[in-house]
Amino acid sequence: MSGGVDSSVAAAILVEQGYDVIGATMKLFCHGTDVPDRPCCSLDSVNDARRVCEQLGIPHYVLNLESRFSHDVVDNFVEEYARGRTPIPCVRCNTFTKFRDFLKKADGVDAQWIATGHYARIVNGELHRGVDANKDQTYFLWGIDRAVLQRMLLPVGDLDKPRTRALAHAMGLEVIADKAESQEICFVPDGDYMRILESRLPADAPALQPGPIMISNGAVIGEHGGFARYTVGQRRGVPGGFPQPMYVIAIRPETRTVVIGTRDELLGSGLIAREINWLAKRPPLGTQISVRVRHRASLARAEIVRIDGDELEIALDEPVSSITPGQSVVLYDGERVLGGGFIESARPRRTALPVLAA
Repeated sequence: MSGGVDSSVAAAILVEQGYDVIGATMKLFCHGTDVPDRPCCSLDSVNDARRVCEQLGIPHYVLNLESRFSHDVVDNFVEEYARGRTPIPCVRCNTFTKFRDFLKKADGVDAQWIATGHYARIVNGELHRGVDANKDQTYFLWGIDRAVLQRMLLPVGDLDKPRTRALAHAMGLEVIADKAESQEICFVPDGDYMRILESRLPADAPALQPGPIMISNGAVIGEHGGFARYTVGQRRGVPGGFPQPMYVIAIRPETRTVVIGTRDELLGSGLIAREINWLAKRPPLGTQISVRVRHRASLARAEIVRIDGDELEIALDEPVSSITPGQSVVLYDGERVLGGGFIESARPRRTALPVLAA
C-alpha cells in the first residue's frame, strides 16, 4: 500500500470480498532532508496508508526493503545511464522488489495472495491488460516470474481511474480519494535524476564529461555537458539553427558522442531485445503480435523473426519512433501479455524471416 488511491481501493475491495487483508508499505529509499515530501514514497504517504488501514480495520506494516531496492533498482539505474542507455526502474522494481522481495515477506506471514493497485488483470492464470487503456500498467509487469501470476490479485484492473476514485469516496476513504498521482520516479522525487548520477558516479565518469554533438553525417556541430543528460527522442537541449526540428537519435558512449537528426531518422523498423521473460507459452517464429516500445506509445503490429536464447528480434509492420536502448518492449496477443525484454538496439530496416532450405 503506497498511500495512494489505487492500492487503498484495492485493499478496501478485498476487505469487502471477505479476504483477511494485511496492509504493507515498502520503505525503499531515504531522501534525507533536502527533498520535500511528494505523493509517492514519502512519510506522508506512509501515514496515509496507515490511516486507510485503520479505517478498514486491518493491520499495517512498514517493510524495510531499502538495501535490496538500492542494489537491484537504483544501482542499475545509474549503470544504465553510464552506458548511454535510458533505464526503466519501475520494471526492475516490479521484477525484483515488489514481486520477489515483497513476496518473501508475504510468505513469512503465510499469506496466500499478494495484491496491488496495478491496472492490469489476471485471466485464467495469465496477465492481461487493464480495462482502462489510459492506465494499463502491464508495460511495467513483464519481468515478473511467471509462477507469481498464480498468486496475484489485481482488484482495480477491471476499473478505470474515475471509477476507482468514485469507489474511494463511496467507501469513505476521503483521505486519499482525490489525492494527486505521482508521475516521478520514486527515488527522484524532484525530477533531477542527474543529482542521483552525480552522487553515485565518480566525478571523472565518461557519462558526466563533455563530448561532441554531431549530426548523422559525422559533422560535429556542438558540445554537450555529459551524455547521461540525453535520451533517444529528446529535443530539449539539442542545438538549433536547422531547417527542421532535431532530436537525439543515438548515444555512443565509447566516444562520448550524442548524435542528433530529424524526426525521420528517429524511426525504426525493427528491434533487438534481451533478457526476455515469457509470461505465456513462447510463440513460434513468424507469429504476428502487437508490441509497445514506450509506456505511452501506441501498440504497433509486428512479427517475431528471431529467438536466440534470451535474445529476441522483432520486425515492425510500420516504422516506430524513438526505439530506445534500456527501455522495455512488451509483446501482446490481443489483451494477453506474452512477455517482454529490454531493448538493446533499433533496426532501421525491416528484417525478414530467414529463408529455410528445402
